[in-house]
Amino acid sequence: MNNAIPSAGRAKSKKTATSRHLAKAPPKQASRRARSTSPVETRQRILDVATKEFSAKGFDGARVDDIMRIAKVSKNLIYHYFGSKERLFIAVLEAAYEGMHAYQTTWPIDVKSPMDGVRKLVRSTFRYWRDSPEFIGLLNSENFHKGKHLRKTKLTKAGYSGLLENIGNLLKEGERSGDFRANVDPVELYISISALAYHFLSNQYTLAYLLDRKLSTEDDMNARIAHIEELILGYLRFGARKS
Repeated sequence: MNNAIPSAGRAKSKKTATSRHLAKAPPKQASRRARSTSPVETRQRILDVATKEFSAKGFDGARVDDIMRIAKVSKNLIYHYFGSKERLFIAVLEAAYEGMHAYQTTWPIDVKSPMDGVRKLVRSTFRYWRDSPEFIGLLNSENFHKGKHLRKTKLTKAGYSGLLENIGNLLKEGERSGDFRANVDPVELYISISALAYHFLSNQYTLAYLLDRKLSTEDDMNARIAHIEELILGYLRFGARKS
């Protein structure tokens, strides 16, 4: 028995198969459209990947080719959004500082007392650095370059004014109540608090090995916060009217 399909039948079968294929095409196209991202989302994805690369490898060690590969975009698209590797790094720094300043605005100013306010400032600063290891990596790189990239943007400086004003008001209240010494510089105080937290967290692995101490557990972190609080409050109370 001849099982061959007549030519007309073959044509009909081919047409039917083609029709079935075309019928399935729109859902695939719709699926591709659903997976596509907006320019804003694409730019943010590039920034997120660049943040990790610059933090881990520094400005010199990070490569645009690696950022392109991980972000799954073309190199031309990176340059379209940011112009150059340097401008991309500056955008990463700006985003990091914007995140820090947004966090700093949550520092409570409705505190029970000036000393309570300082304790909360210490805890807030320490926890920000603890939860921002990528920012620490970015700052290490930028300090190696002596801050030359930060000097090309004004956005990173603007956010400090509100924080320093709040610290200044807290210090004045403490001076009026007799809890704090007079004429404490808000900038110097913030540098000291930030430095005590930053140095510990950026060097915890080498310090843990060299000093034979565990420094990374929650108990270790809380002990460090308490130590910084006492150091800062000890300085502020020295020579105060209530001391």
